[in-house]
Amino acid sequence: MTDSSTALGRERAAVADACRRLGAEGLLIGTAGNVSVRVEDRVAITATGAVLAELTEDQVTVVDLDGKLVAGQLEPTSELDLHLGVYRRYGTGAVVHTHAPMATALSLVLDELPCIHYQLLTLGGTVRVAPYATFGTPELAGSVLTALEGRSAALMANHGAVTHAPTLDKAVEHALLLEWACGVYQHAAALGPPRVLDEQQQLAVIEAAIARNYGTTHPVPPEQEGKR
Repeated sequence: MTDSSTALGRERAAVADACRRLGAEGLLIGTAGNVSVRVEDRVAITATGAVLAELTEDQVTVVDLDGKLVAGQLEPTSELDLHLGVYRRYGTGAVVHTHAPMATALSLVLDELPCIHYQLLTLGGTVRVAPYATFGTPELAGSVLTALEGRSAALMANHGAVTHAPTLDKAVEHALLLEWACGVYQHAAALGPPRVLDEQQQLAVIEAAIARNYGTTHPVPPEQEGKR
């Protein structure tokens, strides 16, 4: 077995693991949604018609960046063009598409999800809603790619959500974060108009995150260890 085939085997297993996690978190239902990860010029992607919350490694297909079958016995998802388009345009490492309930609900009523919480800056800030188009079509892929410009996430009108990231774990985390933010917005909107972070507040968060290396653990300095 070559190093390449070994890596693809690992990535096929990772895609299956990611789908089962997303299913357990309630972001995937039945066969709706798709997940992929890129390894150089190969893409491991969920097969069409597979029950994602129970996905197994052999239900993950491998294609090249032109969509040609490389490994696997099942046809890839109908949203293959969307995934390949994200890889081509943004050079990312993994793509997650879900029909998550809160994200899908907001896609029915919003033109964009505003930056209501500083964690949305992880996704690029305001999350755009791509106009509706039939699933699996070039029109849908094109509208989503436009909505993702400068962003790691987009909502898809009357459809769902898509996230991408350099790694599969991060793309999954983005999907979970987006669903959480959609839920927060929905709950807030039921009480009144949600407040939105303005540009200056967003910039201040970015500066503070850089200064504090936000999102990582930090050991206690040796001179403070005896003061606890």
